[in-house]
Amino acid sequence: MSAPASTDTECRTELTRRKGAARPTPNPLRAMEQERWRSATIAVTLVAALEFVLLAAAGVALLGNPLKGHFNAEAASAAPRKHVTERTKPTHPTLPRNEVSVLVLNGNGRAGAASAAAGRVRNRGYIIGSVGNAARPNDGRSVVMYRAGYEVEARRLARDLRVRIVSPLDGMSTRQLMGSHLVLLLGTAG
Repeated sequence: MSAPASTDTECRTELTRRKGAARPTPNPLRAMEQERWRSATIAVTLVAALEFVLLAAAGVALLGNPLKGHFNAEAASAAPRKHVTERTKPTHPTLPRNEVSVLVLNGNGRAGAASAAAGRVRNRGYIIGSVGNAARPNDGRSVVMYRAGYEVEARRLARDLRVRIVSPLDGMSTRQLMGSHLVLLLGTAG
């Protein structure tokens, strides 16, 4: 019997070998064209990248950073703010003690504390505007508070009574002072 039939490509390969034909060789011109094309592509890419970097640098240099203001505003709003109190400048010459009216408020809850403190204030030469209880307790130190323009007098009263804290009116309106210039708010810590 006969051998199994071979495929068409096997027959052609066999014929080519018998005739002594050489294998097809790559075309050297085509390889050179591909090499030039690759080199040109790399060169153009490098030039484009360099142009982009130069344009970006020129844009930032000429226009500045357009988002800089936005970022600075965000950072400023996120940063904690310092509480700065403006010192009120006296609008008048410093009043003598016998012309300064003081409101004495008991914030420590001890009966008679405001009356005793008012006696000490009166002995120093100040006028007592009124004596009473504070609307809310003061668990901290005693405080001398002043209305606008009377800081110098408040510091003098604080020094006379050895009170360490002096501040502008806090939590009180000038109407609540009943005409007084200063407030002595007694605390639990003295």
